[in-house]
Amino acid sequence: MNSPLSCPLKHSDCTLPLAVDQLRQRVSVLEHQSLTDALTGLINFRGFERHLAQEMERSRRLESPTSLIMLDIDHFKQVNDQYGHDMGNLALVHLAGLLTQALRKLDLACRFGGEEFALILPSTPLNPAIQVAERIRELIAESPLKRPEGRLHLTVSLGVNVFLPLDELTPTGLIKATDQYLYQAKQAGRNCTHHPPIDRRAENSAVDMREKQELFAVFGRRQEK
Repeated sequence: MNSPLSCPLKHSDCTLPLAVDQLRQRVSVLEHQSLTDALTGLINFRGFERHLAQEMERSRRLESPTSLIMLDIDHFKQVNDQYGHDMGNLALVHLAGLLTQALRKLDLACRFGGEEFALILPSTPLNPAIQVAERIRELIAESPLKRPEGRLHLTVSLGVNVFLPLDELTPTGLIKATDQYLYQAKQAGRNCTHHPPIDRRAENSAVDMREKQELFAVFGRRQEK
């Protein structure tokens, strides 16, 4: 937090501190706007790149995994073609709301571009991240967009990947690798999740019990019948 300013000349009626404070606030607002998608209110691509790099560095420093989920609305072009771009925009806002509703406070939902979104899950190994992706996939499929003419059902395809502290991937490399799993999900018929094989040795590292409890409390675990 910036410390309050006082007049350098000690004048009681000096307006300089107020002007500087207003300038600071304006800069803060502009910075927030530059990192936010105007339509959905989520972090935009520029903000996503910044946050992903920070979380990967945090992973290295704290020896904790960071998972990345990439998801894409299935057949979104058909939505725009059949219902118009205004309805397409409503669908994007609807999906952004569902993502915000589903994630933990420490997770980050971003609009990657077009109909593609990215989710950064700090301190989350691959297996829990896959479960998160599946929960989100089911939530979206079960939460159609309501409109006067009827409900618009949406589905998404998802790719999941994890960054481990000893990995040499760059942010760009992690994005490309995760996007390949998203591509596999779309090639497999859409409305599904693809991911790398789970390495149980890696899964046993780097997440404390409190974080595990918070993760599963939010996303839930399927109860065995």
